[in-house]
Amino acid sequence: MESPSDDQEDLGAGLKPGDPHYRAYVGPPEDYDLIAAMTFNLLTTLGLRQSHSLLDVGCGSLRIGRLLIPYLNRGKYFGVEPNEWLVEEGIERELGETLVQIKRPTFFFSDSPDAVARAKVSFDFVLAQSIFSHCGLDLIKSWLSAVSRSLASDGALVATFLPGEEDSRRTGWIYPECVNYRPATLKRAAAEANLRFEILDWKHPRQTWALFAAPKFDSTWFKDRSLTWNTALENALSRKKQGNVAPVTDTD
Repeated sequence: MESPSDDQEDLGAGLKPGDPHYRAYVGPPEDYDLIAAMTFNLLTTLGLRQSHSLLDVGCGSLRIGRLLIPYLNRGKYFGVEPNEWLVEEGIERELGETLVQIKRPTFFFSDSPDAVARAKVSFDFVLAQSIFSHCGLDLIKSWLSAVSRSLASDGALVATFLPGEEDSRRTGWIYPECVNYRPATLKRAAAEANLRFEILDWKHPRQTWALFAAPKFDSTWFKDRSLTWNTALENALSRKKQGNVAPVTDTD
C-alpha cells in the first residue's frame, strides 16, 4: 500500500501560529520538523542520553516529544501542557498509542510551574522551547524557581528567548504574541534561582538558545569552542583518556 504524500496529509501548511490545528497552534507548521530536529540534536550534543529524565515544558502536540519519547528509556519523559487536546492529537497523529504504552510518558495538564514538583523526579534536563518568548518576567521567574528545585545538581534547563534592548513589562502568559528580554535580565533571574545563565551557539530560525545550568553542570568544554557533536565527542574521549569516565565498547 502506498503511503500518502505530504499534500494528502493535514499538516497545517499555510496556517498561522496559534491557529486551531495541532501543528499550527505551537508555531509555524512549515517548521514543525525543523524545530524538532534542531532541539533533539542540541539536547544530545549537550549530553542527553537514554537513561536521563527529561521534562518538556509546554510539550504541546509532541513536536519534540515524538523524537524524545522513543529515544528515552521507559518512564523518563515528562511533559507539562495546559491544552490536553494538543497532546491527544500529537499521540494520535505523530506518536501512536502503542509507543505510549511501551515508553509510558507522563503528562501533567497544567499551566502552573507547580506541576514540576508533582513529578517527584530529579530531572537531568528540562526543555522550554519557545516558552520564555511568550512569558512575562514574573512567569519566567516562577518557572526558573520551580525547575531549580527539581533539577539534578548537574542538570540543566535548555530554553529559547527573544533578545531585545529593553525588557517586556507584560505579565503572565502571552501567546501567540512574543516578548523580548535583555540577556542580563535573564542572567539575574537565573542567579536568583541558583542557576547559571549562558547563551548557546546553536542556531534557531527566530529565537536564541540559552542554558540555565545547575551548579555542577559542565559547560567548560564548549566555553571557547563551537558547540557541536564533534566537540562533545572529543571532550568525552579526552575525559576517557584521563580516566574520568568508563570506556566505551565498540561492538560494530
